[in-house]
Amino acid sequence: QVQLVESGGGLVQAGGSLRLSCAASETIFGIRTMGWYRQAPGKLREWVASVTTSDRINYHDSVKGRFTISRDNAKNTVYLQMNSLKPEDTAVYYCKWVASENSYWGQGTQVTVSS
Repeated sequence: QVQLVESGGGLVQAGGSLRLSCAASETIFGIRTMGWYRQAPGKLREWVASVTTSDRINYHDSVKGRFTISRDNAKNTVYLQMNSLKPEDTAVYYCKWVASENSYWGQGTQVTVSS
């Protein structure tokens, strides 16, 4: 069964940077979109950024200009570079890959930004 494994979370001060990675355990055929979501305590999970296989990229307004999503097909990995982090970015970050017949979620990685 395909697994998505996230890494790169941690504790950082406001203004700092982190780079999240999401690696698939095997090649997923029919991939359409790879994205990142986050869920803060007491809040609903929200979409953060996504990239399609045709490299169409979109960002939530709250992260535009600070976060960058990218992918490495050879490594079956998608990244989220997060700069100028703010305390309100604190959340568990999840990756989600959508294929033609299935969607896959990672287990989540905690990002904590201290003020």
